[in-house]
Amino acid sequence: MIKTIDITAGETENLYQYLSAAVTPRPIAFVSTIDSKGNKNLSPFSFFNVFSIKPPILVFSPVRRARNNTSKHTLDNVHQVKECVVCLVSQEMVQQVSLSSCDFNAETNEFEKAGFTEMKSDTVTPSRVKESPINFECKINDIITLGKEGGSGSLVLCEVLKIHINENVLNTNDMIDPFKLNIVSRLGANWYGKTTQESIYEIVKPISRIGMGIDNLPEEIRGSEILTGNELAILASVENIPKKNEFILRDNKDIEEKHILAKEFLGQGKVEDAWQILL
Repeated sequence: MIKTIDITAGETENLYQYLSAAVTPRPIAFVSTIDSKGNKNLSPFSFFNVFSIKPPILVFSPVRRARNNTSKHTLDNVHQVKECVVCLVSQEMVQQVSLSSCDFNAETNEFEKAGFTEMKSDTVTPSRVKESPINFECKINDIITLGKEGGSGSLVLCEVLKIHINENVLNTNDMIDPFKLNIVSRLGANWYGKTTQESIYEIVKPISRIGMGIDNLPEEIRGSEILTGNELAILASVENIPKKNEFILRDNKDIEEKHILAKEFLGQGKVEDAWQILL
């Protein structure tokens, strides 16, 4: 059975819960802003991502409060002072970030409420967060309003001017190590995600070649009841069907046995061995 929600027919009950629980995991932007009176604000937003490299653009979206259709202090602030610092959220600081999301008044300094350490920024007025592994100093290029009702978002387009990276999260090649970064992701309801050996893995992208595609796999392989779509995609990421290695001894395994063994090889990352079994 499939549950269908028809937005065009006005079926919007629990829409936020469905959307925020479905589009996951999401990175969290911990945004530092300041208003025209000098009041500082820190607030997390999981409607957030990077959208351009040249120029470097981050976008986050403060959503209007559904209960009274008011705007978030962060949105008010970036309209007044078109600067911000976007900080990333690690496991070591996530409870403090959650505390900062309380609906404090505009005069409350969340740095103090949540126990964060202010650091003076180099190019913008809002402060950086010392506890965050990565801070992006940004200017606001544009604010796009998506609606006027409660639940409506605004896209805040932030151009990155300077990036501050804690060297503790870098590997020996001076690149960011996902395990050292220990970033937290947002899911639906009260759920968050950790970065662990069990939760992330590598997929080598076929950037330097064009895979032949599942449609070009032999029917005997393509129609397998043992190999999954993911496993077929791994086989189909090669440019051409490999040549049979005549030096490999073969016994008279049936098709099912071959597919089971190929599945084991694919699980070990041994794509060439899997192909040789199937040829």
